[in-house]
Amino acid sequence: MKYKISHRTHYKYESPASLSHSELVLIPRNSEFQTCTFSRVDLKPEPSSRSMRQDYFGNTVINICLEGPHSELDILAESEVALHPATRLMPERTQAWEQVKETMMRYETSRDLDAFEFIFPSPMIQPDKKLAQWAAEIFAPGTPVLRAALDLIHRIFTEFTYDPTATSTFTPISKSFEIKRGVCQDFAHVGIACLRSMGLAARYVSGYLNTQPPPGKSKMVGADASHAWLSLYIPGVGWVDMDPTNDVMPNDQHITLAWGRDYTDVTPVRGTVLGGGNHRLQVAVDVVQQP
Repeated sequence: MKYKISHRTHYKYESPASLSHSELVLIPRNSEFQTCTFSRVDLKPEPSSRSMRQDYFGNTVINICLEGPHSELDILAESEVALHPATRLMPERTQAWEQVKETMMRYETSRDLDAFEFIFPSPMIQPDKKLAQWAAEIFAPGTPVLRAALDLIHRIFTEFTYDPTATSTFTPISKSFEIKRGVCQDFAHVGIACLRSMGLAARYVSGYLNTQPPPGKSKMVGADASHAWLSLYIPGVGWVDMDPTNDVMPNDQHITLAWGRDYTDVTPVRGTVLGGGNHRLQVAVDVVQQP
């Protein structure tokens, strides 16, 4: 599957800002199952300085600085990505989750060691007793790890309500778990917290979803949005993606942008502005499947 992605972020300031610094995580990464064949990030006005680096997790980060007065900032990220879907796993044939936990504690391979850090708490995913108890109800002794993880994803899907007005970008997982409402970011955080509470390695994945229009309707340009899901590490298998918002294992509709411990590691656009007053933010994402 090949996709063309356009992600526009537009800031309109109440009054001219005199200085702004921003970090942009908007270039899809290459992985075992994905190749970014083209990427470009255009900015208006043109920044005074611009640089690119790889962060700790291997995500591409663009740093920009605007030093002159500006009333708007327009960021247009365009990319082309080819997906190479992995062979479907048989959940019942994966090893018991306790064995996975034990193997992770020994980190027998370099890949296990790299994944080991995703067992620990992170800025937005702290230990929570209620979440841990909720997860323990699913992870019965001897349950195959992928079977249990998918049951967890399904439980989030069925018990939580998608509600964009219920939470904000930095709502604690304890709050979203309490109200059982939120968006994809919240559902991914809850799932990761549950997996980590069981001693399993889980990371946060940001990206895009190729949404499908209702039957008989044309797809609207800009109707797609940034998306988030999670990934579980299974020794001997690798990272396995799961989407609690849609109760699926991503295959050929999810495009990975970046990954990290939680949302704070992969925020698409963040920074500081001197002056400008209040601002209005508009975001439009379009994902188009290519022939």
